[in-house]
Amino acid sequence: MSQASDLRIKAHLSDEEVAGALMLVAAATDEDGISPLSEHVLLHLRYGGDPLARSFLLYLDGELAGYAHVDPTDPVQGPSAELVVHPRLRRHGLGLELLTAVAAQANGSPLRLWAHGDLPGAARLARRAGYARVRALWQMRRSLQTRIGQPRFAEGVTVRTFVPGQDEDAWTALNRRAFVGHPEQGTWTRADLDLREREPWFDPDGFFLAEREGKLAGFHWTKIHGEDLGHDDGHHHEPIGEVYVVGVDPRERGTGLGRALTITGLRYLRSRGLFQVMLYVDETNTAAIGLYEALGFSHWGTDVMYAAA
Repeated sequence: MSQASDLRIKAHLSDEEVAGALMLVAAATDEDGISPLSEHVLLHLRYGGDPLARSFLLYLDGELAGYAHVDPTDPVQGPSAELVVHPRLRRHGLGLELLTAVAAQANGSPLRLWAHGDLPGAARLARRAGYARVRALWQMRRSLQTRIGQPRFAEGVTVRTFVPGQDEDAWTALNRRAFVGHPEQGTWTRADLDLREREPWFDPDGFFLAEREGKLAGFHWTKIHGEDLGHDDGHHHEPIGEVYVVGVDPRERGTGLGRALTITGLRYLRSRGLFQVMLYVDETNTAAIGLYEALGFSHWGTDVMYAAA
């Protein structure tokens, strides 16, 4: 290109840089119909986070043209990255320039690259850079206007809602037990929960906890996306509910607790006047996909992880 690019790598961004990155994300979201960055990265942008994470800002003649986030903290799988180029400046090699810089900072570790929405442009960039598809997350959806049914809990199980300032540590411990080995959810700390409690969408009334003999046995944390409730992804759309996280203690598996908690959350989201609900699930988690299909969900879209071939 005849224009001059300028790449800056930073551990901490100024307020002006954060605002510029969020505007870039909003432009890409409007163009593609899906946010190019995950909730985890957006939270890091707004509030800061892991001091080892790095932000890559690619400028073209003084204008922010691209942004990338690198999370280096997984000691087993290696660093993961997400990136976005302004829609108006695509197809000029900026994505490859950004990805090449990100890969160089990995210091030889295998880099994993998330692409949200399985867009053709992301697939082209991955092939050009020598990356192959290694994992996929399904987004599934269902109507909240069709029959949901009644939750059926086993004897001895009671359900209540999350109490801020009281349940954080117990929930964090349960989440770790429920998602042992999960590459994202299983690594959550109390700080990850605290960040989400600061978000405008956080609603303890939609955060259901199941107890047995006074101890947490499972949970269903719901979420509502939409401009009237705090548009957390920078995109204006009709409000939609989400089965944000469902988890059960390993000792409760096979008791129907996960299904009952899911139904409880669906009924709550419908009571809020919502018409649709979504969720994310690993493409290979056939047991969970089977449960969600039995509850009326169907495949809607896909997020893809790429890794160096």
